[in-house]
Amino acid sequence: MATIVIDAGHGGFDNGAMYQGRKEKNDNLDLALAVGNLLKQKGYDVIFTRDSDVYQSPYEKAQIANEAGADYFLSFHRNAAEQDNTYNGVQTLIYSWDDPRAGQLAGVINEELEKLGFQNLGIEERTGLVVLRQTEMPAVLIETGFIDHDKDNRIFDSRFDEIAEAIAGAVEQTVPLTQNAASQEHRDGNSYSGMQMDSNAVYGVEAGRFGYHTTANFLAEQLEDQGFSSYVFEEDGIVHVVAGKEDSLEDALEIQKKLRDLGYQTLIIAAKRE
Repeated sequence: MATIVIDAGHGGFDNGAMYQGRKEKNDNLDLALAVGNLLKQKGYDVIFTRDSDVYQSPYEKAQIANEAGADYFLSFHRNAAEQDNTYNGVQTLIYSWDDPRAGQLAGVINEELEKLGFQNLGIEERTGLVVLRQTEMPAVLIETGFIDHDKDNRIFDSRFDEIAEAIAGAVEQTVPLTQNAASQEHRDGNSYSGMQMDSNAVYGVEAGRFGYHTTANFLAEQLEDQGFSSYVFEEDGIVHVVAGKEDSLEDALEIQKKLRDLGYQTLIIAAKRE
């Protein structure tokens, strides 16, 4: 079961941004709890960095995720500008594009929230943020609109349940429920469940499995951009993304090693030769 750490930004004496008596820490906590509870209902293992109004340093937050061996880290925030009612929209922050899993999740979150009326401000690399730099798993920081913009606050308040469902749905689209199980079973780069060579088979490396073709196609395109041939197939309602169609198991293992060096969690698969 995939483990997701849900972090409500700020807390305690740290109010975050404020606007007309509204405190960012409260909005962050409300949304983090709502999204986390929805993810639990969907079957994910959810860990909250905080579930009340307490302060934790960014290093403590990252440590919670690392010690849990989490698969993903989501940090909830709201943006603010120097002058009120200047900028509006949703934005997601990641540490680096080197890990496409974080970028993929961030992009789907933006798209889903854009459907609810937020302007989509895109994805930005932020290498200086501790919760993105110190976490050992794909991490996304969500700026759920500007707390100092009246339009964004109206959307946040009037469509709160839809916002929570949109973010949880974005996770469901991009993070397989079986993330941990697959990674534990095949964590060793030379492990392929005792698979034997078969002259009637071709071998590939599964880099992701999803509930939606849109997300699977996005990952397949990323693999192509990174120099891997890829294809997508659906089986029993699950959409699989596979790199390579190799005659040799050794060649597939070489692809697997390259993918794991890039941060992918992978699985060697075999298919009948066409």
